Amino acid sequence: MSRFKYVAGLVAASWLILSSAAHSLLGWRQLQAQLRAASAPEDLVFAVKASWQFAGVSMLCFAIIVIAILRGRYRDPSVSTRPVNFIGIAYAACGLWALLTSNGNWFFLVFIVPGLLLLGVTPWRSVPREA
Repeated sequence: MSRFKYVAGLVAASWLILSSAAHSLLGWRQLQAQLRAASAPEDLVFAVKASWQFAGVSMLCFAIIVIAILRGRYRDPSVSTRPVNFIGIAYAACGLWALLTSNGNWFFLVFIVPGLLLLGVTPWRSVPREA
C-alpha cells in the first residue's frame, strides 16, 4: 500500500471518528429536541436514543477497524482489506440511499465521501498475485 493511499485511508477513518462524535453528541441533542417538541412518547424517545447512540458507537468501531487494517496492510501487503471494502460500500450505499430518498439533501455526502474514499484506497483483491 502506497503512503498516499495509507494517509488518505487514515483521513477517511478520522472523518468517521469525527462524524461519530458529532452524530452521538450534537445530532442526538437536535433530534431529542425535535422529538420532545412533537410530544413523542418517552418509550419512543428512548428507543430512538438507544438506536442513535448504537449507530454512533458503530461508526467509531468502523473507524478503529479501518485504522487497524490499514496499518497492517501498510506494513504487510498480504493483509486483507476486504473489511474496509465492506465498510466503504456500506457508507457509500447508505449515504446514496439517504441522498436520493431525502430529495437531494446534500448533507448525506458526509457518508458518501468517506465511503468512496475508503473504496478508492483499498484494492478489492486482498493478496497481490505472484509473478
